Amino acid sequence: MSAESPGLSDRFHYWRRRFRVWRGSRPFWAGLLTMLGGIPIAYLPYAQLTLGQLSLRMATTAGAGSLIIGVLLVTLGLTMWFQSIVRVFAGVAAILLALVSIPVSNLGGLLIGFLLAMFGGALSISWAPGKTAPEGSGQGAQPAGTRTWAEPAPAGPVVQAGAPRPEPHAGGGSAPADGTTLETNGGRHRAG
Repeated sequence: MSAESPGLSDRFHYWRRRFRVWRGSRPFWAGLLTMLGGIPIAYLPYAQLTLGQLSLRMATTAGAGSLIIGVLLVTLGLTMWFQSIVRVFAGVAAILLALVSIPVSNLGGLLIGFLLAMFGGALSISWAPGKTAPEGSGQGAQPAGTRTWAEPAPAGPVVQAGAPRPEPHAGGGSAPADGTTLETNGGRHRAG
């Protein structure tokens, strides 16, 4: 290995960082759980489990329905990965298909597929893309004018430095000083 070629460790770290960025830009875990939920829903109605001498076959009359639900859940999981703009639709559809799988496919794949698809759909609905940091500000810097949770919100109206302060209304009423009026008429308020 020469000094100019990257070693196996460097290539592994490069691809790991690229995968981490890709995973962070989409609802990765939602798609994975939804796809994993579709597998037992589609597989278990056709499976024949053997426990020693005991053969257990879970064939249902809705085997085709189970297969369709499972394939749709896997497709929705892939959609969450590669078309994250439709993540809310895919999440709602995954939850509805998981609920339909309870009566159709052996309690939603013995509740394993049902729970995985429900959690995947909920994660997809709740996922929001991260905000990118402005260029040149460093990774931990915040844009100007933003507050962190530790900073309290300013009390009262915020007046910029050097801006003229509004003067109180001469009539003693509660009308603002900027020329608009505030009228109360039988409990109805109108500004303007």
